[in-house]
Amino acid sequence: MLIGDVARRSGVSARMLRHYDSLGLVRPTGRTVAGYREYSEEDIRRIFHIESLRSLGLSLREVGRALDDPGFAPSALVDDLIRQARERIAAETELLTRLRRIGAAEPAGWEDVLQVVALLQALGSKSAGRRQSAALSSGEEVSMPVEALVEAALSETDPHVAGALRWALARSGDDGLALLAEGLGSPAAEVRERAVRSIAEIPDGEATALLRGALAHPDLVVRRYAALALGGRGGADAVPTLVDMVVEGANDVDAADALGALADRSASADRIAAELVDRLARDTVDSPARRRLTQALADIPGTTASRALADLSRDEDRGVALTATYILGMRDTR
Repeated sequence: MLIGDVARRSGVSARMLRHYDSLGLVRPTGRTVAGYREYSEEDIRRIFHIESLRSLGLSLREVGRALDDPGFAPSALVDDLIRQARERIAAETELLTRLRRIGAAEPAGWEDVLQVVALLQALGSKSAGRRQSAALSSGEEVSMPVEALVEAALSETDPHVAGALRWALARSGDDGLALLAEGLGSPAAEVRERAVRSIAEIPDGEATALLRGALAHPDLVVRRYAALALGGRGGADAVPTLVDMVVEGANDVDAADALGALADRSASADRIAAELVDRLARDTVDSPARRRLTQALADIPGTTASRALADLSRDEDRGVALTATYILGMRDTR
């Protein structure tokens, strides 16, 4: 079979077939009377073998070794090809993500594209200062793609950069809430904490709904951050978790402040006071926890809290009694 017929049958161009011949990969075994190269059926099978191996990513040199060297072992080469393929896929995935994020920013011109690229590069910098600057400058001229902000917020370890990223996400509104909600389901505890703290910064009804749902989250840290945020938003359903935090001494000052804010912003003052008094009466509550519960009553208005403090001023625990007496004096002064 002549070279043109082989090219049509195999799909390999005549130019490439001549290249194979020059490299010694496939040399036609016959010649016509006129002296033209003539390929045998075995030659054509070899061409198909070459193309099959090339489709796996082998170089022509590696193809030649695979076909002609009896001692050639494919396992090491295949492992190397797998590694190279994974690296290419990772690089292409990274490029696709970057392009999608640039598209999401809806740039008006190439100048905007360049600014978005610069922000994305700064956000991925090893320098905490550059990352923080990128987060703080988001939205000044062009908006940082919210997907990039969420990804950065869920992975950031520097507390200052993390705060800047939460601020930037809060400015973006509820656009990133769906992605942050996914972060609440992460298998990594630190990612779940970053997600709930970011949601807590977003002043939006949908964010509040997510925080209410987070009160039942299996992760205690998530529940606590959600309760603190809801306390500042008037969410009375956060009261049990906040009282638990006071008892357990976990961010108890912040929890007490949140209970005080709730009592001021809603008609829950007597309910909150009753909850604190109920915990004080439990035998399982130790002395330090009883003092913290007494201190939490300080910012709860109403007669229920006042009566409880009066009773506590005569408590057997001297620390509790002194604390209650001091608070009553402050209340009388006010």
